Amino acid sequence: MADLIGGAPLLRAPARAGEAGLTAAEVAERVAAGRTNAVDSRTSRSTLQIIRANVFTPFNGLLFALFLVILATGRWQNGLFGLVIVANTAIGVFQEVRAKRTLDRLAVLNAPHARVVRDGELSEIAVADVVADELMELRSGDQVTADGLVTSSEGLEVDESLLTGESDPIAKEPGDEVRSGSIVVAGRGRFRATAVGSEAYASRLTAEAKKFTKVSSELVSGTNTLLRWISLMMLVVAPLLVWSQFRSEDTHSWQDAVTGAVAALVGMVPEGLVLLTSLAFMLGAVTLARRQTLVQELPAVEGLARVDVVCLDKTGTLTHGDIVFDRLVLPEDADPLDEAEVREALVLCSSGPDTNATAAALSAVFTGGSWARTGGVPFSSARKWSAVTAGEHGTWVFGAPEMVFTTAPAEPASAALLRTAGEIAEQGRRVLVLASSDSAPQDQELPPELTARALVVLAERVREDAADTLRYFAEQGVSLRVISGDNPRTVGAVATAVGLPGITRADEAVDARTLPEDPDELAAVLEDKVVFGRVTPAQKRAIVGALQRRGHVVAMTGDGVNDAMALKDADIGVAMGNGAAATRAVAQLVLLDGKFAHLPDVVAEGRRVIANIERAANLFLVKNVYSLLMALVVIVTAAAYPLAPIQLSLISALTIGIPGFVLALAPNRRRYVPGFLRRVLRLAIPVGVLIGAAAYAGDRTIRWLQPTGGLTAGQTVATITVLVASLWALTLFARPFNRWKVALVAGLALVAATILAVPALGSGIFLLEVTWERLWIALALGLAAGVLIEIVGRVLRRRETAAG
Repeated sequence: MADLIGGAPLLRAPARAGEAGLTAAEVAERVAAGRTNAVDSRTSRSTLQIIRANVFTPFNGLLFALFLVILATGRWQNGLFGLVIVANTAIGVFQEVRAKRTLDRLAVLNAPHARVVRDGELSEIAVADVVADELMELRSGDQVTADGLVTSSEGLEVDESLLTGESDPIAKEPGDEVRSGSIVVAGRGRFRATAVGSEAYASRLTAEAKKFTKVSSELVSGTNTLLRWISLMMLVVAPLLVWSQFRSEDTHSWQDAVTGAVAALVGMVPEGLVLLTSLAFMLGAVTLARRQTLVQELPAVEGLARVDVVCLDKTGTLTHGDIVFDRLVLPEDADPLDEAEVREALVLCSSGPDTNATAAALSAVFTGGSWARTGGVPFSSARKWSAVTAGEHGTWVFGAPEMVFTTAPAEPASAALLRTAGEIAEQGRRVLVLASSDSAPQDQELPPELTARALVVLAERVREDAADTLRYFAEQGVSLRVISGDNPRTVGAVATAVGLPGITRADEAVDARTLPEDPDELAAVLEDKVVFGRVTPAQKRAIVGALQRRGHVVAMTGDGVNDAMALKDADIGVAMGNGAAATRAVAQLVLLDGKFAHLPDVVAEGRRVIANIERAANLFLVKNVYSLLMALVVIVTAAAYPLAPIQLSLISALTIGIPGFVLALAPNRRRYVPGFLRRVLRLAIPVGVLIGAAAYAGDRTIRWLQPTGGLTAGQTVATITVLVASLWALTLFARPFNRWKVALVAGLALVAATILAVPALGSGIFLLEVTWERLWIALALGLAAGVLIEIVGRVLRRRETAAG
């Protein structure tokens, strides 16, 4: 892609094509050869690919195999865990398809039609119908839809900021190149299309950029790591478990043995954690969608919570991308009459036929006027000035000071005003001079004896919310880097105006042309400097890579094609919804209304999700630990597994699923702290061991006290013991307590008590036979385990606080 970004030369159009354009026969020939401007605008995986990726996962395969085994036993109650497969898959497919449909509605090019010359006639056709060698016409406001060579120009100027990041218009003369994706900002002209469709610059860049990549997620990778280790353990444990269940004295049929083995294996899989993670991500995405933020990949909600560096492109993020009138500077000895004449002249300058961005900015301020235009010279980027003649009021020239006054003026007042212009320009502001002369311009040359009458200072329109957004990131410990294709002083002035931390003057901005190419040297510069101008697309990628080499988690925002590859390389890419399609295609997050101020919402939502899922993950992994412990015990002792799959479903729902889901959606302002998996395991392992030991002790105790109770008695005591101890563990993980958390735990305990008290539920559905003796034994063991869990939790929390 380096040749694309660096600017590969365009191929020259065949000399045989005439100025009358292509004939109908030539057009048909090119259409038949497939040399049209039609491109595949898909910006994501196909629906079939999305479904396949979410259905065929190791997690789903494992649970589905166990589900089929349970169905073969004919005991349907024990197969309720199969619903997790459906729910988890549906959530993932729904979110990705939703994002895909939103993206596919965004066109690769915004221009709906193109003007072409065919058989000597000018007509409008669909962009996709443009063919190679087409003679195309451009007017102000058009978007170039193919690459080509200019054949004629009448003041044609093109904005290539979406491609290069450079916001200044570029004049185009016959023989110059134009590229797809650029915008005509002034004049008109024609060009010969040399590259169309997938061969065009914007299409090639978009095609490279939109290749699907998955965002990195510590939660997802941590869960996958757990699944891999658990899968390996299950390969070893499963055969031994089946062998032990067939040897158990409580096994009366193969169904009993298989049911016990499946219960142990299902308990070892953190299926609820995967489901809860997907749910939390999806609901986070829905929350952000209400704030005009499209989440294209679920883990991106978490990803931005881990970001510690955000790279910004000035245009479209800190500024609106247009210019506004800032102030009028008059000579010190100017009187009200002088100011009145200046304002009349600026009215004419802003209302001429060659309307451009500067004229539009002035016309919003300088309106009315009584002078009449009698002549003038249109603006040109080559001249960098325009002139207007107003009869008896003389000629007024408006443009860049160094181009209007090529030599120092003799008049002291004019010289002083030009010195002021230089001082303002050094601050990164755009300053133009208005000069007058009694003579009219000849042959589009400057009139003689010009006198500087005023300075017009222009500024980029800074987003109203930019300063507050930057302040939020500073408070959250996220550092910022502004990387733009614009003039360094201009970028520095904007960064200073919005209060970007790390820069106090416009001249502190770095010219990217002086940056080293070595990644380590570049990273060293990036640690000290925060604002960079004249940055090429290739350098944007290099900057992202250099920051990542230093261990930073990087988010990149942008709106132009020139930002696409940097967004793709960044850990999290954030595109503006009103920007180029290439950036929207590769970004994990799209700010649909283009408002940079939504980023704090995204960061806050990501931090809430990751902090809450970590808290809920403890609940899920505790179950995996005590299930594994009991499986190992029954393998050694050849005892029946003390829990049935339906009883594990009850325990999971009341002590893990419901509270985990509620906790995952609760408010949480904790900042991201690395080490999710390590912290979860450090607490979940000892708690799980205590619960597993209590459950096995309950099973053995009731079998000793009630020798005729059999498997049912053991399962009843073990189930109640685990319920009590797990609810206590829930109180540990849910802290700090408040009213709704107390109500949550109390409500879950009430539901458990109701199930145990109602025979139709306890015995009919969950296969429990509750007696007073069994109940008291289970309560005693469960509370004893709870006290030990409390002690362990306090010790570990105290150590964590001391270490932090």
